[in-house]
Amino acid sequence: MTATRTPQDRAARPLTPAARRILDAAEDLFYTRGINTVGMDLVAERAGVTKKTVYDRFGSKAALVARYLRARDERWRAHLESRTEPVPDPRGRVAATFDALEEWLERDGPRGCAMVNAYAELADPGHPGRAVAEGQKRWLRELYTGLTREAGARDPGPLGDTLTMLHEGAVLARTVTGVPDAVRTARAAADALLTAHGAP
Repeated sequence: MTATRTPQDRAARPLTPAARRILDAAEDLFYTRGINTVGMDLVAERAGVTKKTVYDRFGSKAALVARYLRARDERWRAHLESRTEPVPDPRGRVAATFDALEEWLERDGPRGCAMVNAYAELADPGHPGRAVAEGQKRWLRELYTGLTREAGARDPGPLGDTLTMLHEGAVLARTVTGVPDAVRTARAAADALLTAHGAP
C-alpha cells in the first residue's frame, strides 16, 4: 500500500526539474499578479506541466504559496547576509542592511515586500503562508535587535524595533508613494538613532 504524502513530506523533498519550474512560475505569478488572482491552471500552464503535476509536487495551492514565500525569504536572507557579513563592525552592518534593501527593491521588489503583500491577501489565520510571513518579520526584528546590541547601543530591544519600522517604512514609501530616496533616508535616520543611543 502506498503511504500518503503529507505537506511536510513534500516540502522536505528535493525539487525535481518540473517542481522547480512550477515554483519559479508560481513566484513570478504570485508576486506580480497577486496570490488570490492566480489559479493553479495558470501556474501549470506557465510551468509547462499539467495541473495534476502541480498538485502531485506540492499538494495544494496553500502549500505552494507557503513554499513560494519560503523560497523568496531564503533568497532575501542570503542576499542580506552576503552584504552584511563582510562588514567588520555591527554599526556598519546596520547601514549595510539598508544598502542591501535598496539593491533588492531595485532588482527583485518592484511591488514591495512579498511577505506583507501575501499577509494582506491571506485572510485565513491558519494559512501556512501567513506563518512564513510572520516568521520572516520576527527574524528581521531579531536581526536589528542583535546588531544594535552588538553595536553597544542602549536599549537594543526598542531601538531594534525602531530600525525594523524604518526598514518597513522605507519599503512602503518607495513602492507605494514613489519616494525614490526612501531607503537612503531610512539609512541616515538609523545612523542618527545609533548615535543617539550611544553606539560608538
